[in-house]
Amino acid sequence: MIGIILCGGYSKRLRSIIGDIPKALLELKDGYTILDKQLLGYSSAGFNRVFLLAGYQSEKIRQKCGDRYKGLDIEYINEKESLGTLNAIRLILEETDEDLMVSDGDVVADINLKRMNQKFQRLHPQVLIFIARMQSPYDIVRFKDRCMVSSKGKQQPNCFINGGYYCLSRNILSRIKDFKMGNIEKTIFPRLRACGRLAYYKEEGKQFWATIDRIEDIENVKKEYLNRMDKPWGHEKLLKLTNKRMEKLLFIMAGYRTSFHYHKVKEETFYVVKGAGWIEFENGRQKKFREGTKIHIKPGVIHGTVASKNTLIHEVSTPYLEDVVRIKDFYGAR
Repeated sequence: MIGIILCGGYSKRLRSIIGDIPKALLELKDGYTILDKQLLGYSSAGFNRVFLLAGYQSEKIRQKCGDRYKGLDIEYINEKESLGTLNAIRLILEETDEDLMVSDGDVVADINLKRMNQKFQRLHPQVLIFIARMQSPYDIVRFKDRCMVSSKGKQQPNCFINGGYYCLSRNILSRIKDFKMGNIEKTIFPRLRACGRLAYYKEEGKQFWATIDRIEDIENVKKEYLNRMDKPWGHEKLLKLTNKRMEKLLFIMAGYRTSFHYHKVKEETFYVVKGAGWIEFENGRQKKFREGTKIHIKPGVIHGTVASKNTLIHEVSTPYLEDVVRIKDFYGAR
């Protein structure tokens, strides 16, 4: 499967805040952009190749990523004239035998792309769309069994909306070959939804999701990233730091794992807030955990954490980076 990021938006309404750049280059924190986050997600999910659809200020996108970035081969489609997502997707599908995963370049989401791809491969639909839970004025989708069945614009609490990621079978080319312009969300998706053939994927629990349309959206994502660092397996948030201890929350996505590592001096203590999985030790021994489990790991013990469900852990450990010795990473990008 090939990834595509649509990152050529003009951001006219946000120009006074983010300046003369595409929204995909909006910094979530110093030196870390929406594009960085999305490429990290593709890389850690096992993708090798990503196309960037870059129109407006495309040279800034290329300057940021080059031809290889975060373990991914990067290719570019530079539109001199904006013809919508359908044209770009059609051009790529005509040149490859692979399926596509497409993401909007202004979306910040805690999404498990590995699991989404696995569901797509299992169901083999023409389209699988990620739906996000939130209260929103945008189109609301309703679903039955495995497919979406309706779309309405009325705001409701705890509704699901189009989350800005979708998987496309290359067989969809037969449906879009006659379109030269327009957006796939407004042309192909309604047709598939009407006949019950628009499959969906959603995350366990209420994970963070935002699309950058307003100044308030920028404020929300920057607040989320104040003490947060994204990892290939999820993210961590700093809660407390003193000269004796550090406390942080680890969010580990289902099917992912942290690195093998150990602490030289300070022990680690895990409190499992939610989720399930196991601690894996160097000798192959495993210690399973679930919500409410408390685990102590002594200094010098090599270990890593594996999540079978989306897992949230409150960790108390060393405040000193030099005390942590990393033995093995399992992903191409950090």
